Amino acid sequence: MTLRHPQFTRRDMLQVGGVGLLGLSLADVLAMRASAQTQTAPKSVIYIFLSGGLAQQDSFDPKPNAPDNIRGEFAPIRTRIPGVLMSEHMPKLAERIDKWAMVRSLTHPSNDHSLGHHIMLTGRSQAPIGFNPSMPRPADFPSIASIAGHLVPRRNGLPSAAVVPFNYIHHSGRIIPGQFAGELGHRHDPWLIQASHNCAGYGACPDCFDHQSRPQEHVGTPVFQPPVLRLPEGLDQGRLETRRGLLELINRQQQTLDRSVAAIDLDQHRASALSLITSSRVRSAFDLSNESRQMLDTYGRNLFGYSCLLARRLVELGVGMIQVNLGRNETWDTHGNAFPHLKNDLLPPMDQCVSTLLEDLESRGLLESTMIVMAGEFGRTPRISHLPQHYALPGRDHWGAVQTVFFAGGGVRGGTVIGSSDRNGGYPATSPQTPENMTATIYDTLGLPRTTAWHDANQRPNHIYHAEPISGLMG
Repeated sequence: MTLRHPQFTRRDMLQVGGVGLLGLSLADVLAMRASAQTQTAPKSVIYIFLSGGLAQQDSFDPKPNAPDNIRGEFAPIRTRIPGVLMSEHMPKLAERIDKWAMVRSLTHPSNDHSLGHHIMLTGRSQAPIGFNPSMPRPADFPSIASIAGHLVPRRNGLPSAAVVPFNYIHHSGRIIPGQFAGELGHRHDPWLIQASHNCAGYGACPDCFDHQSRPQEHVGTPVFQPPVLRLPEGLDQGRLETRRGLLELINRQQQTLDRSVAAIDLDQHRASALSLITSSRVRSAFDLSNESRQMLDTYGRNLFGYSCLLARRLVELGVGMIQVNLGRNETWDTHGNAFPHLKNDLLPPMDQCVSTLLEDLESRGLLESTMIVMAGEFGRTPRISHLPQHYALPGRDHWGAVQTVFFAGGGVRGGTVIGSSDRNGGYPATSPQTPENMTATIYDTLGLPRTTAWHDANQRPNHIYHAEPISGLMG
């Protein structure tokens, strides 16, 4: 588990030392700062990412009047919104369409997995200089989660952004770029909550599958295990406080000799680590065994359900942005055997966990302050294709030209449809939107002003808004 946090000035650190005499912790100072800087109640964002690319025609944007080789095998179903159809395999979300909205016209120029990930995880449609599809580079654009972690005020002493339950690493060993802080600096990589075993299967483990229908078995029990946040055996809270006091005394002496950024960063890591292991509320949030059986069943006792449930708990703790990777790298990459895998393995658990997340947030009074965004690195081709050397049954290929993006909560106007694709679901027909528009909507919801910028090592400003938020989406 890696912790990355914002920078503080030397004056900040001296102020922390001073208020320590009053019995205030670094977490208290951060909370007061956040309260002073925030004019309205803070909001959170859950960004659900569908690596591999969900086919828009087989989910949120069916084309029942298109030719057979475009329409696909699934029947559309009606929703509560007149004229708005969805796939028959997402009935729970269709029933709740008054609580969420969709943009059917998001577009970008890449059909490549790696660049598509970089585009949709950073919100920048172009490739960075020297882009390497096989590994992240320092010149990559910062991920949305990294920027949120750096710029959104922290609450309760915890990082402002987290990634659940793993990073995207291809089975070949390729590390997908766009997930990390890039030119912002690796110390601002998002807080990774590694909570899943490295099963080679795709989908909602333990009900996982192989894209080419090769024999495979789920590996890893339990399916979902967040880090165990407890004190070492024999170290109680009192002894920990004594050790912390001694450590702080040594650090104050050291800081008179070393005023480097690295030392300041180390203090932040220590403070966050202490917040994690000394807070009973945080420890409880990471322990899904204390959840009711009914709630676990409602989310789904699988990797999808557990990940969305932990995201809700992190929202309750005050984490500003949570990226939920719904399935391992390229889980939604349905080149072949697409329709049985979508029907049996992918759409039902996604439909279940996301619709439950909506209901759960609303029942707790959190939906208005929590935006949910769901997207992949691209959509899929209008035309169905068949690669018999790899797949027994047909599917669709990569397609950056258009995809549907899901939005809910945080002020989103439920039942809204922004934009449209053409009759075959191949290109935007009205109101085209870009990843930059999507990202601006996220930053705006997080309360980051349009003038917000982060500064590089040479103190040059790098503005985070590269387009306007999506018009008509918010209430």
